[in-house]
Amino acid sequence: MRIAILDDYQHVALGFADWDSLGADIETFHEPFADEDAIVRRLAGFDVVVAMRERTPLPARVLRRLTDLRLLVTTGGGNRSIDIPVAGELGITVCHTGYMSHPTAELTWALILAAVRGLPAENRSVRDGGWQTGVGGDLHGRTLGLLGLGRLGSRVAAIGQAFGMETIAWSRNLTQEKAAEHGVRAVGKDELFASADVVSIHLVLSERSRGLVGAAELAAMKPTALLVNTSRGPIVDEYALLAALREHRIGGAALDVFAQEPLPARHPLRGLDNALLTPHVGYVTRDTYEVFYRDAVEDIAAWAAGEPVRVLT
Repeated sequence: MRIAILDDYQHVALGFADWDSLGADIETFHEPFADEDAIVRRLAGFDVVVAMRERTPLPARVLRRLTDLRLLVTTGGGNRSIDIPVAGELGITVCHTGYMSHPTAELTWALILAAVRGLPAENRSVRDGGWQTGVGGDLHGRTLGLLGLGRLGSRVAAIGQAFGMETIAWSRNLTQEKAAEHGVRAVGKDELFASADVVSIHLVLSERSRGLVGAAELAAMKPTALLVNTSRGPIVDEYALLAALREHRIGGAALDVFAQEPLPARHPLRGLDNALLTPHVGYVTRDTYEVFYRDAVEDIAAWAAGEPVRVLT
């Protein structure tokens, strides 16, 4: 059995699980593939592919060309970049692993705190021999606006409340009763963008949410407000955000996700002082990786033995 482990950016996958127990020929890939032809060329001959979340898209046109593939394991509970129906037609079993939501909620607050208090600039100043360079903002008494109040959004809300923030939220199906269960007030989308001092996105990417935060929404924000995105890049219109940041029409942005990942080296976001950027590390923690790779090994062993597996449907 030949196993390919994709997108092991940090060269750590083999250390988080007992891969030797599978008695397989295992190869890890540490860099993103250049294009679909490269995916097909490099993965030819592999029976099993372990995908790290949605880093490498595997649409129908790729799956149809991977004629040796029999098992596809994706870390996490779902993967919108895999064509599940076509995989089924081709006889490819698609499995998933466990997932934990708290690391992304924790990173959300790391970004908020760092951005509001200007920590990147202060860190640079101290390292360069300087001292205080700016005056940080406050969270207590301010308003946290959440786009989405599901598993992640509700965690972020609870932490905001611990800081003494008023918490408001919007999503298409959110009711006052559901919001009240988390001590949050449901508001209209327009009110959220106009009222919030911090807008944090916690929605699933879909055709309805793609481009949801556009020029009009950014224009409605306070000139001091912060936009935070640890969900998916395409939920925000990147061109509109770039314009708002360049013209200082909002206070800043803290982003862990982007329309194109990895973020191109010459991307204009990299040059903006009012954009705090991290490389999609919301779920990149030791505990999460242990769950991902341990479960992946279990899925492969069960599949090889003809036993039930965590099938992704």
